Amino acid sequence: MRKLLRLKRVGHAGTLDPMATGVLPIALGKATRLLQYLPGEKAYKATIRLGVRTTTDDLEGEAIATQPSPGLNLADVKAALCQFIGTIEQIPPSYSAIQVEGKRLYDLARKGEVIQAPARTVEISQIEFLEWREGDFPELDIAIACGAGTYIRAIARDLGEVLETGGTLAALTRTQSSGFDLTNSLTLTDLEAQLSEGIFQPVPPDAALQHLPSVTLPALSAKKWSGLTQELSKTLIPLCPLCPLRFVSS
Repeated sequence: MRKLLRLKRVGHAGTLDPMATGVLPIALGKATRLLQYLPGEKAYKATIRLGVRTTTDDLEGEAIATQPSPGLNLADVKAALCQFIGTIEQIPPSYSAIQVEGKRLYDLARKGEVIQAPARTVEISQIEFLEWREGDFPELDIAIACGAGTYIRAIARDLGEVLETGGTLAALTRTQSSGFDLTNSLTLTDLEAQLSEGIFQPVPPDAALQHLPSVTLPALSAKKWSGLTQELSKTLIPLCPLCPLRFVSS
């Protein structure tokens, strides 16, 4: 992206797994400062294949066990899915970007050092069942709304453990991230085309902060307070003592 956009400062909100597609908010230039304020909520459409265990908890990895499961009861699958809704403890996949003692798990795993990361608390607000396909290795499509740090691969793996069949992620699309969705996203091909035609217009930085409470300041006041963040916070902190504020110049 840096080469394509000819910018040094480019950042993103939330890494996508290698096999995943979908929304990845990208900040350009000074807007990278705003990434820390983006909401962590994300939504996905996922396909889970049951009866298969893999090294990476998705089809990118090698199969380590298979168990044909043609007789799985759909009602049991739906009941098992409900166990993952709410605040849960989740063990990240061994192949992930999480760091243990300064080293990323996927780097260690590629060297044959498979280390289990400690469980983390994650929030899953909704799991919607979409479709069920029977077979020796049945598949189900689900829609998931969750908080930051949730691994959908881990849900696929753990669902397989609950059902005692094994499970792995077969496909994943992030449909929403930090307030942005597929409808206002560009594919890389679209971006390249818009850049070549000179019509690319990035989303205004303020669009990433619409979830924050706002304070509108007159133009003169905004200029007066510019750069005096500490004093401004002391003055207006009663408005929202536990959250950041968005200041808008009228």
